Order: sequence, then C-alpha cells, then structure tokens
Amino acid sequence: MKNLVILIGRIAAAPETRHAGETAITSFTLVTDRPKLVDGKTVKNEAGYTETLAEFHRVTAFNGLGTSVAKHKKKGDLVEVQGRLHYSKWTDREGVERYAVEIVAEEVLFL
Repeated sequence: MKNLVILIGRIAAAPETRHAGETAITSFTLVTDRPKLVDGKTVKNEAGYTETLAEFHRVTAFNGLGTSVAKHKKKGDLVEVQGRLHYSKWTDREGVERYAVEIVAEEVLFL
C-alpha cells in the first residue's frame, strides 16, 4: 500500500509557522491548475490557449523542513511538494462533525 502525493504549484500566501511544544508546524496553501473540461473536452479561449481551473491544497511541513520553507519561500514561489494525504475529523463547538484533508510534506523542492 502507498499514500503518495506529488504536486507542483505556486504558494498562495506567505507560509505561517506555529509551535506545539518543541515542534514547529508550518502551513501553506499550494495552488495547482488543471484544464477546464466541458463534455469531456478541454476548453480553449479566444487566443487558442487551454483554460484552466485553480485548485487549492493545504500543506503542512514539520520542524526543519517547515522552517526552511517559511524562511525561504513567499507568495507566488514555485515549489514541488512530495508527501502524503492526511484526513482529520472533529466535532466543532456547535456539535457539528467537520472533516479536513491536507498534504503532510515529506519533501519540498524549491523550483
């Protein structure tokens, strides 16, 4: 079995770091594009270029990796993220069950 995610995209906003005890946790949003499809076919604009739709991915990096991303990367920078999907479930203050998915980064390549 394998849980592997590889994404190449741009950082949507400045990475943010928080600490839980001695563990540094850095979070950022990665934006990737995919072709816009209508009836299974890609849509082209007036200039003939393929139209795209943005997808936003939550990424979390821990300790040294996260600190390095926060120190050296900013909004708009291109990176490759390799990691795994992590699903969370919790009950909020109103008693509603909530779900989230994020990519836990194991490697972030600065492109």
